[in-house]
Amino acid sequence: MRPFGAWGKTSAPNPHPIFLMNIGIIGAGQIGGTLARRLTQLGHCVSIANSRGPETLADLAAESGAAAKSVTEVVRGVDLVIVSIPLKSVPLLPADLLKDVPESVVVVDTGNYYPSFRDGVIEAIESGMTESGWVAKHLGRPVIKAFNSITAVSLNEGALPPGSPGRIAVPVAGDDADSKDLVIRLMGELGFDGLDAGTLDESWKQEPGTPVYATDLDLDAARRALSQANRARSPELRELAIQKMVQLMQQPQGFAHQDLIQMLRSLH
Repeated sequence: MRPFGAWGKTSAPNPHPIFLMNIGIIGAGQIGGTLARRLTQLGHCVSIANSRGPETLADLAAESGAAAKSVTEVVRGVDLVIVSIPLKSVPLLPADLLKDVPESVVVVDTGNYYPSFRDGVIEAIESGMTESGWVAKHLGRPVIKAFNSITAVSLNEGALPPGSPGRIAVPVAGDDADSKDLVIRLMGELGFDGLDAGTLDESWKQEPGTPVYATDLDLDAARRALSQANRARSPELRELAIQKMVQLMQQPQGFAHQDLIQMLRSLH
């Protein structure tokens, strides 16, 4: 990693310099693709992979400046790996994907569990394992849970300088303090307040159906939301949110992103 002293190509100043990093992203969906664009803009060396092969990422690579690679190549020679794929696809990753990746490499999981319309039922999660705990088990590596509680629209358009009123707070959960600190600092560079949300066992507090999930809260409100999370009710609220989201999408007049945020806030 090379020293980096500001916000790179963005316009907002960052008083907490971090390092330029080599970052590998697995998954080119809404969150993965947005992170590829934004992290490249900040000056990081980003590579990205998907399940269909690097040739299918030519347009994203040309647009973002990220390098398109295969899944096995994208984790080599990096400081940070971001896994941003549907949970149902995690078991389809190569079993030895991270076998030769140094333990110093931080692994971030951005995924969310949506059993009713995408992932199907995952019994271990239904029985109480956290979503990222399940991912960590499959990867055979500790992970940091981050970027799962912010929408791609907010990630792309909602950045604000430090100290700005209404700056969005994004929870970061995990068991290694140094790894969490790195992700929190990177979150700040992206224009958000990274919030230490505790251990990976506590990461359920930022999963779908909780008050902090996709509600664009500021730091104080996000702290309160984490403390108010109700694990017993979150699956029910997750499914209710999905139903209401479908209703929004079916409106003839369409809907604004803020309508989605307000709908999710209204559930709590």
